[in-house]
Amino acid sequence: MRTTRIAVGAAVLGALALPLVSIPTASAATTVSSCAAKPLPYTVHTKAVTIRSRASAKATALGVLYRSHTFAVHKSSGNWHYITDKTTGVKGWVSKTYVYRDVAMCLD
Repeated sequence: MRTTRIAVGAAVLGALALPLVSIPTASAATTVSSCAAKPLPYTVHTKAVTIRSRASAKATALGVLYRSHTFAVHKSSGNWHYITDKTTGVKGWVSKTYVYRDVAMCLD
């Protein structure tokens, strides 16, 4: 009875391994990774973030960038991004703590 269990177990393992062996591999020379095509967009990772006149938490507040707003990042300096809020037209600095790109992992 013990021999039967080992034989059945080996047969199951062999059947599970067959699909893994038959998976075709892609050539790196002919395949273009979808992850390398373009970086993920910047997003607001809180409900809202203050848009400031300078790259400082003590600078004058010019407006509020809400999660639902569309915006463009023009440049970065230290822990700050210079943005244009396309929804309101306000330009200024926002903290990288709250505005950043999501991270993606390529499994290609």
